[in-house]
Parts: sequence; C-alpha cells; structure tokens
Amino acid sequence: MDFRPLLYLCARPQRDAARAEWASFRVAMGRDEDGLHAWDLVADALPSDAIERYAGFVVGGSPFNVTTPDKGAVQTRLEDDLARVAEAAASGATRAMFTCYGIGVVTRVFGGAVADTYPEGTGSTTVTLTDAGRQDPVFGGLPERFEAFTAHKEGTDILPPDAVLLATNEDCPVQAYRVGQSLYTTQFHPELTPNDFTARMRIYRDGGYFDPSEFDAVAARVLASPVTEPARILHAFARL
Repeated sequence: MDFRPLLYLCARPQRDAARAEWASFRVAMGRDEDGLHAWDLVADALPSDAIERYAGFVVGGSPFNVTTPDKGAVQTRLEDDLARVAEAAASGATRAMFTCYGIGVVTRVFGGAVADTYPEGTGSTTVTLTDAGRQDPVFGGLPERFEAFTAHKEGTDILPPDAVLLATNEDCPVQAYRVGQSLYTTQFHPELTPNDFTARMRIYRDGGYFDPSEFDAVAARVLASPVTEPARILHAFARL
C-alpha cells in the first residue's frame, strides 16, 4: 500500500475560495490535512519532485479559462505545471483527478478542443454514466444517473483522441473522461455539497456565473438540490 499523501493543487487566486475547496476535497475523500496536502499553484510553481513525493493529485476549479487568448504569466505557468501532472498520470507514473477548469487543461494537452459551446449555469444538472463509466473502478459505484453541481463558461468541444468518455448529458456532452488508467477528469464539481456551493457562490457573486440580483433564488435552488453521489467519485479515487 502507498502511504504517501495526496496533493490538492489550487488554481484559485481567491484565498477564501481556495481554503474552502481544499476542505471540501478532504471531506469528500475522507482525508485529513496530513492525508491531503495543498499546494497553491497561483503563488508557487510545482516542486520538481512532486510526482515522486505524492501518491496522486486532485485539481480544483478556477476563475481562469483555458480559452482566454492573452493569458498572464501566472496562468501560463500554472497550466504548464498542470500539464506536467496530467502527462505523468496518463503515463501511469502517478494518479490524478482534474475537475472543472482542470478538464479544459487536460483536453488541450491531449489533443482535444475546448470552446464556449457548452457552458452550464450555476446549479445542479443530471449526469449519465456511459457503458465505460459503469465499468470504471472510480465511477462504477455510482447510479447510472445522478445530480451534480456545475458552473462553467467553457467545456470540452472535442474529446481527446485517446480519452474514454465516462459521463455525459445533453447540455454538456463531455462531463467526465479518463486517459489511460490513472488520469481522470470531470466537468462538474464532485467535491461540493449544497452548502459548500452556496458559500462559493458568495465569493464569485460578481464573477459572471449568474445574475448577482438573482443570488437568493439561485442559492435556494442549490440548497434544495439532491446532490449526494459525486463525492463517492473522490472517495473511490482516494482509495486506489
């Protein structure tokens, strides 16, 4: 058994959002701070020995967009670091789970296309497992259809050639996929509970994900959403 800790890679400039996201991942994965370390990629480059030091990686969301034409130095470096982790996971040298913003990075790295064709609003959506998803060791324990939280302005338009589609829906056909046996991606947020998501909404109230004047109505829908299953993905990933 590999007793090395996992590492949460933060791509959020907002410190309060980053701390809350790390906490959500820890709860969903059944890990404490010793079992899931954190690294702020916005502030510091990924250490050169990170692949060897950690048993695996989880990547959260970000207000950054992969399709931004003129990326600053921080986002460019950050995406280069994420690409290094993704390539290592695809080769089997480590394991990684890239979520939301992270799926766009992986899609670009492995020859797919990211566009603003399939945005999803702030709230829950119904996700359906594919045949491959039902047989997958990480996704296979979920119901065939489940609710998950989304809020994104871009999505995978063309799946990478070597990717295996694991989950889909009508609004955003690429909801999750795997490259090789050790690199996973999700467009939705598997770590969030309704309360977590509402708290994140407050931080990004003016981020263009929803009309700020409709905050109370959107938050009420989020709090009433039956989102319970996605955290099982992270728990299964942590057990690998």
